[in-house]
This record gives sequence, C-alpha cells and structure tokens, in this order.
Amino acid sequence: MSDGSLSQDEIDALLQGSSMDFEEAPAGDESGLSAKAKMDFTSFLNDTVSSKEANLGGMLGESLSLKAPSIEIIKNSELGSGFEGSLVEIKMDYSEGITGSHSYIFNESFASVMAGKMMGQEEVELNDAALSALEEAANTIAGSSATSIGELVGVTVMNAPGKTAVMSGSELTFASDYILKATFPVELEGNEPSNLVELFDINIVREVASHIGGSSEPDPMASLGMNGGSDMMGMPAQGGGQMDMGQMGMGQMGGQGFNQANVQSVQFPNLTPQLSAGEQGNIGLLMDVYMEMTVELGRTKRLIKDILGMGEGTIIELDKLAGEPVDILVNHKLIAKGEVVVIDENFGVRVTEIISPMDRVSEIT
Repeated sequence: MSDGSLSQDEIDALLQGSSMDFEEAPAGDESGLSAKAKMDFTSFLNDTVSSKEANLGGMLGESLSLKAPSIEIIKNSELGSGFEGSLVEIKMDYSEGITGSHSYIFNESFASVMAGKMMGQEEVELNDAALSALEEAANTIAGSSATSIGELVGVTVMNAPGKTAVMSGSELTFASDYILKATFPVELEGNEPSNLVELFDINIVREVASHIGGSSEPDPMASLGMNGGSDMMGMPAQGGGQMDMGQMGMGQMGGQGFNQANVQSVQFPNLTPQLSAGEQGNIGLLMDVYMEMTVELGRTKRLIKDILGMGEGTIIELDKLAGEPVDILVNHKLIAKGEVVVIDENFGVRVTEIISPMDRVSEIT
C-alpha cells in the first residue's frame, strides 16, 4: 500500500475476508477451551464479584472486600501445586441443568476467622459446627451463581448438597482432566489478605461460555457497509486499476456507502425499589429450584438397647413441648418455623416465622 491508495488486489483481499495485516485471534489452549470462551467466562465471573462480596459480608456481619479474579486453566495433576498449608474445601458440584465438579477453597487460617465471625466469636477450631457454618456461606454464594447460570443457559441449575473438609493441597481431587481456577483476592478488616479460590470443571466453563454473546463472531466489515460482492462502500471497483480513497467525496460516502442513522428517542424505565445484592443472592438460593422440604415435629436420642427394645405401643418423648412450633427444613437446613394445621383430611403447616441466615448459623452451635 502506498500514496494513500488501495490496489485492486488489496481491495479483493478485504472483500474475501483475508487477514492482511490484522492481528490473528489467539488460539485456544490444550484443554480445548477457546480464548474467546475463556474471556467470556471471565467476564461472567467478574459480574459475580459484587454478589459474592455482599453475600459473604452479610453472613460475616462485617464489610468484606472481594476483587476480580485471576483465571488460569490447569491440569488435574497440577491441582495441588498452587496451594500451601491446610485448606478448607467446600464441594458444591452442579447436579441439575448443568453437571460437573465445582468447589470453593479457603486457606485454614482465613476459614477459621470466617467461621468465628459467623458464630459470633474470634478464630475458632474448625470442628463440625465451624465447617457447617462455612458450608452455609458457600451455599449462599453458590445458589446465587447457579441462578445466574440458569438465566444464561435457560434451564434450572442446582447444586448438590455441600461437602466440606479440611485437607492439604495434595489431597484435593477433581473429576475432570482440566480445571478452570479462579482466584479472588479477599480482605477482611484486621486480618491478613487471603484468597477465595473457585474451581470449575472445564465442561461447565465451555457450556456457560457458549451462551454468552452468541456462538458466532460479528463480521468486522459489516459496520463499514462492505459485503462479499464487487462493490466497496457502494462504489464499483475499477477493474485492474487503483481506487484512490482521497477521490471519494463525503457526499458520495454519505449518500452511497453509509446508511442514514435511524435516531429514536430513548425510553427510560420507571424507577422502582431494588433489592440489595445481598438480598438478591439469598433469594436466588431458592428461586426456580426444586428442593426437598420436610417438617420436623421434634427429635430425641436413645441408647441402642432402647431402640432395639421398641415395639408396638412404645411412646417416644420428643424434645418439643405440646403446641411448640415445628421446624421447616429445606435440604435438611432449617429455614422456618410453623404450626400444624389440618386441611380436609391432610396435615399441613402454617408458616409463622422465617429464620435468618445468622439464626441458622447460631442453631449449628
């Protein structure tokens, strides 16, 4: 190209989609995930940061800062190499709508601080009660993410019940050969900065990314009014000659090459009260998801010999007083209390109280 003109060969190359001097899009990695899919999924994760931050901060009862994640694709055999010391892994696999392995990971010291905050204490030993509190927090952010993914892919997405354990990096296991590892820097006032690591089965990443922005790339020439025919911006190509861009007057370009803009007035939606990010995340935990709901009249403990000695007519005393509200559980988690009613010939329960997340954590202790 010289003297500001395009040769016929250069014009033909543009019309045929040849790259000429354009930079090629980066290729995918050995996992088979394309660079565009990785970029799209990263964008999706960036959009979840504020929701995660609000939900975790609400569960801890303190302001928490969560930053956009760094992303890397790793092999299963490399999974444990990026972690030091003891970890808390909370498995929250996707079980419906999309399926695959999915986990949250904290280092042990930060997990201890989080569990302590949720239980109204300082750092605590990571016993069953503390791990249950951490699982409750992970369940909240996982439910919100599942709702967002479900809206993208157009199906109801559910997480399997969580499994929480303390382990070393070498003990981490994952069901897929390749894993997307998202590392979110997290800070809690008065504590050392740490990370929230989220692991995804590569097939989940591929599925979600395929629904972001469509599957086809836009034609870069379309915005210039170019097509695959013999004309360029409405101007016929000169056979065998050169087209001097300087000879194209603004009148020609505006009249033939560029369509007149269709300007319309902007319609603004009515302003309506919006839920906070934390409230949306908690509601998202239950919205559009089928879950097992049970009503518990009461509990008791008995020695094995007493249980073996039970027979018809045996009376079992429960830990609830007559007339006391019964517990309403969803996936074995207490969410509400109610009173027993009779509807026709069936039992029913009238909800009398909704349990807050912090109250659920206190029930664990």
